[in-house]
Amino acid sequence: MKIHPTAIIAEDVQLGEGVEIGPYSIIGPDVKIGKDTVIGPHTVIDNYTQIGEGCKILQFCSIGAPPQDLKFGGEKTGVIIGNFNTIREYVSIHRGTTADTGTTVIGDHNLFMAYVHIAHNCKVGSNVIIANSTGLAGHVEVEDYAIISPLSGVHQFCRIGAHSIVGGASAVVKDIPPYTMANGNRATLFGLNLIGLTRRGFSESSIAAVKQAYRIIFRSDLLLEEALEKAKNEVEDCPEVRHFIDFIQKSKRSICR
Repeated sequence: MKIHPTAIIAEDVQLGEGVEIGPYSIIGPDVKIGKDTVIGPHTVIDNYTQIGEGCKILQFCSIGAPPQDLKFGGEKTGVIIGNFNTIREYVSIHRGTTADTGTTVIGDHNLFMAYVHIAHNCKVGSNVIIANSTGLAGHVEVEDYAIISPLSGVHQFCRIGAHSIVGGASAVVKDIPPYTMANGNRATLFGLNLIGLTRRGFSESSIAAVKQAYRIIFRSDLLLEEALEKAKNEVEDCPEVRHFIDFIQKSKRSICR
């Protein structure tokens, strides 16, 4: 391990093999950091945080700080971060509240660019990119391979579907379905993320099926429940279409359209 002499580390911190901690960083109690993770200078890792292996956390980050929720009373809640994440400078990730899970959860292989804020009880999947100065309010869910462009804001309890892309400076106040593109204030849909799906190796038949489901649900004159039933019955069955329909059916904030 390479720990700079100016770093302040609580006695009960668990550090894996090969961990590096830069100058003037502070690691609080009940923290666990996996092997080969690098913590840059002037970073604060607060209480009850778990960080996996091979992460790169740059300077001036704040991870595990208490949530910005007036109902929070100091309960023992936490942050869980997976493996091989890159967290750029000035990112803040707050621990959860007891409102539901009590934990803010981050998956693996994510990139959070400078000044990103991830609030309490958020759940971010894996291979997600969140670009500069974007904020996720509390209880937001972001599924795998989603991309959120710079200067965007996501309202609390919203969901961002897998393989979707949100354009820059967007205000997301409703759920973004998987595989789609959304942009604007307030964000609206602009079709499917076809380039992203092709790059990630989706088959032509799966893309064609999702296209057909999208047309039925968003470009027909049917009511949403009727359109979903029609897509179930008429579109070729595949995992992508099932997830697309299931995501929409489970929406609580309603769907961006």
